[in-house]
This record gives sequence, C-alpha cells and structure tokens, in this order.
Amino acid sequence: MQIPDCIQTWQMSAPGALCRTNLAMPVLQPGEALVEIHGCGVCHTDLSYFYGDVKTLQKPPLTLGHEIAGVVVAVAEADSALLGREVIVPAVLPCHDCDICRMGRPNRCLAQKMPGNSLGIYGGFASHIPLPARDLCVVCERGNLPLAHLAVVADAVSTPYQAAQRAALTAGDCVIVIGAGGGVGGFMVQMAKALGARAIVGIDIAAGRLARMQGYGVDCAIDPSGKSVAEVKEIFKAFCHTQQLPGNFGWKIFEVSGSPAGQKLALALLSFVGKLVVVGYGAAEIPFNISRLMAFDAEVVGSWGCAPEAYPTVLDMCLDGRIALEPFVELQPMSRIAEVFQAAKNGLLARRVVLVPDF
Repeated sequence: MQIPDCIQTWQMSAPGALCRTNLAMPVLQPGEALVEIHGCGVCHTDLSYFYGDVKTLQKPPLTLGHEIAGVVVAVAEADSALLGREVIVPAVLPCHDCDICRMGRPNRCLAQKMPGNSLGIYGGFASHIPLPARDLCVVCERGNLPLAHLAVVADAVSTPYQAAQRAALTAGDCVIVIGAGGGVGGFMVQMAKALGARAIVGIDIAAGRLARMQGYGVDCAIDPSGKSVAEVKEIFKAFCHTQQLPGNFGWKIFEVSGSPAGQKLALALLSFVGKLVVVGYGAAEIPFNISRLMAFDAEVVGSWGCAPEAYPTVLDMCLDGRIALEPFVELQPMSRIAEVFQAAKNGLLARRVVLVPDF
C-alpha cells in the first residue's frame, strides 16, 4: 500500500480554533499500526474539549476525534495479519499491564491512550492515525453497511454496552434512560432493548428525537420540559400502574444527559434495590443525601468508555441488526467540521454525525 509522506488533519490550535495542517508521517514503533481513517464521529466530549469546558491532557495544538473506523495501511511488524484489514479503533486503549487492567477493568486504565486527547497530537479528524495495534477491532463481514457508519461503535454504541455491564443488565429488567434522544442515549435505549429489558422509560427534553426512540425500544416517553420532578414521577408511576410494573423498586437507571437537571431527576427516581449508572459527564456538583442509598439498599456507579475486548460483541450486535445504525448516523465531509461542531453545540443535529475525510 502506498503511504503518504504526511498526515492531513484538522487541528485544534487553541480552544475554539481549528486549522487545517499537515503533520510529518511518523515512524511506526513496535506494536503500532497506521490506520487510514474512513470516518470519525463527532462526540459531546469533542465539543467539551473544543469549546474549553474540559481541558485535554495533551495541550493544543492537537487533533481531536476518538470515534474512528478505517483501514490498516501500515504496520510495524511485517508479519502482522492486520495489514489491509478494516478496523474500529477503541476510544480507550489500555496498557494491559497495570493493577487496574489486571483487576479486569481495563476501560479505566490510568495509563490508557485516547485518540484525540492523550495519544500525543493524533486524533480522528485526520486522514491517518498511528496507534497501538493490539486492541484494534477487525471488521470481517459488514454487508452493505458503510465502514464509516461503524465509527460510532467506537464510543456511542460501545459506551452503552459497558454501562449495561456495570448495571448487570439482564433480560426482564426495567430500565430508565435519561437523555434517551441523544447520540449515546439513543443507543443506550437500543442496547437495553437488545439485552432483553422488560420495559424502557425514555426521558428527554428533545421531544422529536424522543418520539423517534419509541420505534426503537422506548415504551414510555416522558418530556420533562416545564414539569417538576414530582410531576415526572407521577407520570412514571401511572405508566407502571397501567403496565403492572413495579413503581418503587428494582429499576436500573442510566443517566446519559450529563445535565444537572438530568442528574437530579435520576437521583430522585432511584428507589429500593435500584441502580443508577452515571454515563453522561457534567461539571456541576449535585447535592444528594447519600443515606438514601442505605435506606433503599440502592447503588450509584459510574461507567467509563468500554473495554476493548467487548468490541467484537458490540460490533456483532450492529451487524446482525440488534442495534440499528443507519437511522441514527449521518455522514458529512470533514471539511465541514467547524459547521458541524457549531450545530452540535446548539443542539441542531438530529443524528450522530460522522465526518469523512475529504482532504
């Protein structure tokens, strides 16, 4: 395969500023591969970095983007079977050699490398990316599904899978998803349905996107706009009563919005022997009487990224139709990155946008 002499990229030169630039093609180190990028999804995390809400570990200039699918075009080891293979790049690349990795929690490895943040200057909004090859997820048979669509597996779909594992979600469970109309929240709904959830309550202030999710797993859609927490709880209890579901125990709640209102509502809905999994990130501090956890014998846990070894399972769920991608993914040329970032910031995107290199 012909390898270009530079990586073309859209760099964040400073928070809020993008520039198109070329980087010298690095020499691959042992264990590394060069992936030609076919698509990179735009995540809320990218927006947090770009607009300065969250600091990156690697100071600018750097290339953002961690939701990547592409083709391996070069490898450090000549005998690597990865050369020429289509792959998904895990958003979290663990070291595999620390105490946390050995505990079976590699998704939260403290030495992890993350494209677009802690993988040096390299990220997915570019033509190519050099990275550790060990955890690349090979795509074998994708049928008519565009490779670029599979970029969302790297985060938007795999993150809900990890969250479901943290919740010990099993068939027959009752589920609440707060932020159910969002990019990750919509896939959280689909994931819960695919894993056999008995009932799914979707909550979101984006009424149109929430209504769409009623065709993909949401059994009860609640728009909390203009409603108090008490009013939302009454709607929830009424649904439980009509469907003969438990109204005050055992629900597994996924807070995906990361908003203060969403987090407060999640804590208010947590009840006896329930579990709240925090998936969305927000910087606000939320007051909560933790003694309620004792009284309810309930749990609140966090979920970060997804372990790379789970990616083949998540990919299979997308390829066999248990998780629908096409209705929720939109391809845009990477040259529109600034416009897409602005539209995403303003909540104007109806689908997860994957940027396709067009340098």
